[in-house]
Amino acid sequence: MTMDPCIPLPIPNDQLEDLVDKAKDYALMHGICMRQKDNFDRDALHFAPFVLFPTPFPRDEYRKSVELQTVLNELMHKVAHDYDFLKETLKHTIKVDEFTGRLWNIYETIMSEGGPTQEVEVGLFRSDYFCCCGSKGIKQVEFNTIASSFGCVTSKLVQLHKYVVAEAGHSELLKDIPDNGALEGLAGGLVEAWKIYNKPKSVILFLVEDVTYNVCDQKFHEFEIRKQCPEVFVIRKTLTELANRAQLNQDKSLWIDGHEVGVVYMRCGYHPDQYPTEKEWEARLLMERSLAIKCPSINYHLAGTKKVQQELAKPGQVEKFLGYKAQIESVRDIFTGLYSLDHDEAGDKSYDAAIAHPERFVLKPQREGGGNNVYGEDIKPFLEKIKDSEERNAYILMDRIQPPVTTNYMVRPGQEAKLVNVISELGIFGYVIGDKNRIITNKQVGQMLRTKLSHVDEGGVAAGLGALDSVYLVDAGSCCST
Repeated sequence: MTMDPCIPLPIPNDQLEDLVDKAKDYALMHGICMRQKDNFDRDALHFAPFVLFPTPFPRDEYRKSVELQTVLNELMHKVAHDYDFLKETLKHTIKVDEFTGRLWNIYETIMSEGGPTQEVEVGLFRSDYFCCCGSKGIKQVEFNTIASSFGCVTSKLVQLHKYVVAEAGHSELLKDIPDNGALEGLAGGLVEAWKIYNKPKSVILFLVEDVTYNVCDQKFHEFEIRKQCPEVFVIRKTLTELANRAQLNQDKSLWIDGHEVGVVYMRCGYHPDQYPTEKEWEARLLMERSLAIKCPSINYHLAGTKKVQQELAKPGQVEKFLGYKAQIESVRDIFTGLYSLDHDEAGDKSYDAAIAHPERFVLKPQREGGGNNVYGEDIKPFLEKIKDSEERNAYILMDRIQPPVTTNYMVRPGQEAKLVNVISELGIFGYVIGDKNRIITNKQVGQMLRTKLSHVDEGGVAAGLGALDSVYLVDAGSCCST
């Protein structure tokens, strides 16, 4: 299935060169940038890979995803506070997936100590979708509860795309490129959490990687927080620095380098490589024991695992958490097929289906950060290798979604712009603040689009296969033509 680009392509070479130069300059002047992994320089930035024009997305499905975000925020908040549901859902996974098991042990420790010291938590969430040609609607790829990135940079990118479209002589299209308030909204969630902590001298701690490549996305958060609330300071520390220098006072307040921490915003901690020694795990437990408001808390982190996503897709599960029939039906409508691979009758049936038709599925572990899934013909040998192993319990199987293919120019540092076939994944941002008994704030705040080459499986922006993008809204009749 194909979809027409927002303007007819290709365009003449002289016009292309002019627009690409203008777009690159706009990106560099507005911080739509990253540090390069293969040539790291603390003092140098390159523009982040992007596509030259915004990509079409069906208007009604976009609106549906926006309206649904607060429902999904509520669902995941309630899931994260259902100890029995999480325990039953993850009981096999935590035995064979060491990383999820370590997270679970921290959660169990906190619960055995009487529950969290700080009951309020904040979640900056992102729900990701493909528009599926088969169902003519959006289908959820995953729900991110930790370190949901690119909201800030793509907020800037929308303005770049409006500029480029106008420069290309198509100002009539601007009304269908929606504004993106993700930067203001996500930063506002952290400011609101800090105000709830209610200690004027406390800081917001960004927990960051040892080396940060996606630095602009993080720094725009920091600058926007200071803009919205000049009284609060932001500090940046790694898990290792937290392990070496953080401590809890008698009242369980978290302190590092003379600063009391009001809110911890985790931009790392979602991958095993970010815990190189036991010290980093001890730092995570210290943080969870503290009075600081966590973004996310350990239970939010666990609620974002693929196994929880798969369990929620089973009949009768969403109904446990949402009360209104319309809400339940709208959530169930976005689920694609999600299947257990546990060693039981249902898991064996899923295993056999994947062996017989691997091209129909994606195999997913309990990991964030991209690059972890197994696709197509690679699924069969991978599964055969773990057929009788308990390791099977660490994976879920998902129907492969078939989004429409369109064309666009991909613009990358040091390369000529290329006209390529692409597919796009929509991400909707929201935040929720609350505790086990109530939700204080629940908002949808913005969106992002990531676009990748249509013939590749993984679409990492930094890896060279994907690019940042914006939404151009079209009516349903323009989508999925054969």
